[in-house]
Amino acid sequence: MFGLQSLVFALLLASWVAAAPAHVAMPAYSLKSELCRLSPIIQKVLCPRQSSGNTNSVTTPIGTALGTSDDSGATRFAVKYASASRWQQSTLATTWELPNGSSDVTALPVPCVQTDNNGNTTGAEDCLSMILYVPASLPADAPTFMWIHGGSFTSGSATGPGLDGSKLATATQSVVAVIQYRLGALGFLQPSGGFNLAVKDVINALAFLQEVLPSFGASASKITVAGQSAGANMVRAILAAPSASSMFQSAVLQSDPMDFGFLTPSVHQEVLGNFTMNLNCSTTNTTCLNALSLDSIMSAQTSLVNAAANNELDPAAGASEPIRPVRDDSLITNPLDLTASFPQQSKSIIVSTVRNEAALTIYGNFPTSVDSSLYEQLVQFTFGNPRTTRILNTAVYAVSPAVNGVEADQRPQLEELGTDQIWRCASWTFARNWVGSGGAAYVGEYMLGATYPGNEEVPFCTAGGSVCHQDDIEIIFGTVQNATTAQSALITEMQARYKNFLYTGSPNADGYSTWEVAGTSDANAINLGATGLATVGACNTSYWGDFVEYDYQVFDL
Repeated sequence: MFGLQSLVFALLLASWVAAAPAHVAMPAYSLKSELCRLSPIIQKVLCPRQSSGNTNSVTTPIGTALGTSDDSGATRFAVKYASASRWQQSTLATTWELPNGSSDVTALPVPCVQTDNNGNTTGAEDCLSMILYVPASLPADAPTFMWIHGGSFTSGSATGPGLDGSKLATATQSVVAVIQYRLGALGFLQPSGGFNLAVKDVINALAFLQEVLPSFGASASKITVAGQSAGANMVRAILAAPSASSMFQSAVLQSDPMDFGFLTPSVHQEVLGNFTMNLNCSTTNTTCLNALSLDSIMSAQTSLVNAAANNELDPAAGASEPIRPVRDDSLITNPLDLTASFPQQSKSIIVSTVRNEAALTIYGNFPTSVDSSLYEQLVQFTFGNPRTTRILNTAVYAVSPAVNGVEADQRPQLEELGTDQIWRCASWTFARNWVGSGGAAYVGEYMLGATYPGNEEVPFCTAGGSVCHQDDIEIIFGTVQNATTAQSALITEMQARYKNFLYTGSPNADGYSTWEVAGTSDANAINLGATGLATVGACNTSYWGDFVEYDYQVFDL
């Protein structure tokens, strides 16, 4: 057995692909969020994003937009961008409406349906909302930065930790839009056999922005789509959808687990079949399907996730993220990986990873040393042959020898291996292919970050020099609490680079080192938060994807 079937990589990917690990409570349906809804006094103390501030109005083609000012000098507009009946395609909003039927202009959107850490169902089906953050003043025809949250396609929201876009909007002189989309079974497992409802939600979010942005002083043709982890994977799905190409000008992909690959229709069908067999409804009985409780749907989704984790599905589905976009050759027409020729490209993209993508779960699930015997077993069970032999004979992944008779801890090699395979090298491969097909790609690696809520539970992630998955989010948004001097400098740099990227398609900004575009053989990846270029290691054209295949190649996704 090999690929995504191993226990360790099931553990890894379950957290890595999420914008927040499973043990972090993300949605607004937390105790704090419930308290935020109760009293203006509580709001001021616990919930600065909820403070009422001054109400502002903007006339749009679909009605009057009401927003509330915040302390960063930006105005926040929460709005419902689309509607959708259960397991049906969403339809674009034709009137400006506050989320969830609210009459309170300061209210934030309720997250889409998901389960919390205790397995309880939270959120609402009426959830296709976004939050616009608009600076007090904008240049004519300003750009827009549309952020897609992560969460393994099963959790997360526009109100997740660190996603307040006020400071980013002000710093980049752009509109920042943070969107929500249907999650899990309701967004990807249409019983009738359709595909990619959630991807189409995101496309409707783009269409909504094109309609209303000119009313806020922004250009409808200058939208950059961006996301982290599963959100970045959604960005890649949009890049692979020709019908959406004219709706945005550039893209940012942060920590996309590109080793996964999109599902094929046949693999998706097996995943769907496992889900629907637990619904107690015929897949054609819409009356029965519409009458199902959310708890019933989430229970069937949990059964599916457990089946994947127990290797009871096609191994191509993966052990930890069987719910994901499908290359249906209708909406998503190309895998954008090494299994097919890249289509011609013209857009500029930023592709970034963090130094220790895999560390959160490796050190979280292996709190004590991994010896050489266990390490070799894990690699064998994960990769099979010939990949195992090739990996273990590679210096960077080889077993570390004992020192003075003491067995060396092999977790650093395991972390390096996971980071390279799932994110780093796979991202560099993608960037080189993008450039080879005519686009421009700028590649970076975060050598400094800010510990994301929940990551502090793993001591490795708070150790000096570590940058774990998600630790780039608050750097970009400028929402780091009690930032150090180095973090503040990196926030300023990245927001300056992103501002220039939004306006020109290049992340080069005055006062900072030159960020070269990637080449077809050398990714030219720069260190972010440190000087110089990132170490290439095994991320060259002859190793990953050639000498050692990615999982998407092994499973022909």
